[in-house]
Amino acid sequence: MHNGTDSFPRRDSRKERIARNRLHPDHNAVLAEMHGTSRVGPSLWAGPNGLARRNPHRVGFSGPNGIKRIDRSGAQTDASLNLRTERQPVAADRRTTVEIETPAFLIAVVPDLPGGRLSAHDRDLLGLARQLADADPAVPGAVLAIVFGAIREDGFGTAGVDRLLHTLQHPADRSFGLGASSHTEYSPEARLAVLVDVERELLPCHWLLPDSPMGGADLGRRLAARLSERPATQVWQINQDADGKRCNGLGAAGSTDINRPLPGLVLALAECAEPVAMTRHAARPMTLPEPLSRMPGRIQDLGAVAVDPATVALDEAEFILAAGRGVSDWAGFHNAAAALGATEGASRVAVDDGFMARDRQVGASGTWVTARVYLAVGISGAIQHLQGIKSCDKVVSINLDPDCDMNKRADLTVIGDADEILAALVALQQRIEEKADAA
Repeated sequence: MHNGTDSFPRRDSRKERIARNRLHPDHNAVLAEMHGTSRVGPSLWAGPNGLARRNPHRVGFSGPNGIKRIDRSGAQTDASLNLRTERQPVAADRRTTVEIETPAFLIAVVPDLPGGRLSAHDRDLLGLARQLADADPAVPGAVLAIVFGAIREDGFGTAGVDRLLHTLQHPADRSFGLGASSHTEYSPEARLAVLVDVERELLPCHWLLPDSPMGGADLGRRLAARLSERPATQVWQINQDADGKRCNGLGAAGSTDINRPLPGLVLALAECAEPVAMTRHAARPMTLPEPLSRMPGRIQDLGAVAVDPATVALDEAEFILAAGRGVSDWAGFHNAAAALGATEGASRVAVDDGFMARDRQVGASGTWVTARVYLAVGISGAIQHLQGIKSCDKVVSINLDPDCDMNKRADLTVIGDADEILAALVALQQRIEEKADAA
């Protein structure tokens, strides 16, 4: 705006049009002049009618717990926006700490824990357990997590666990106490014996297990048979009415809902509840008063069998390295997949150009994948491709375009040349292996 002959401020319509046009070459300079700031892309500017306009790309900011929040006023966004080259300070963890010293009852949860880490399904299950434990503030309950094998993360407290019972199942370590092991023996009979001991000693109010092919569905049905309990399977919701707690589960191959009183044992589906986000619990280690059962299983586990990742089907792969149009060094891409131990995937463009086979295509027109880690290299993120990776646990994007749709979906984004970053990853992996061999 400028002052006219009558000293009243007048708007510069040309500058206002440039301020509204993000593609204009003078867009940033005009915004800096109008708002007296060098920051790129403020959240608010004056429209042609004097009304405040918002930049929809600048309304979001990260809250204290790393969760994306919407800033309707623009105050927090404008205060936190810096140039891309500036390093942002890490926000402090402001989650409320919760410790339950003497719980009135226990909710026992047996997570799948694939790879020693809590999956998204496990966190949803723990969120459901927290709903049951915190239903009555006057009678606080505690969530007990029973974990088998190695643990490779310490996020049980932030997932809502109050007590942690860690048992080892490898024949070389039968201590059944706290600790870690490099191998988890597949022995459902031994695990069932442990759960029966927990039922006898601690008398949990409810048992929650994931209704998943990772082992939770099988173990839950074994436990139900041993406890003579009629379980609720494929549960997606638990609520309370005048008659008490009830649950909704899928029936008839998912074509109908079954509503019934909440039983003592529940097998729940993914997204059965919101995972815990705003509280941190103690996850206090515990042991049983009596030694746990040591039942030798009839199944002998000889350990994991080495499998070439290149032969694994995309819908069964846990780690996928996918290439798109941004990859030009295909020999380097194949070398990176072999060095990182990843299964190769590709976007439709890479397949149509003849660089990858058709069975390696990821997306709605290819294969829907459920990998724990999906590393997208030079993939812009077409809607069909994003549909195919929506069930992936963690998505990492390597791309030169910071505004592409794949970066919006990704949990971690690396801006840079795809070929150079892949080469750096291979070199880093080689150094790690050399240090391991030297040790």
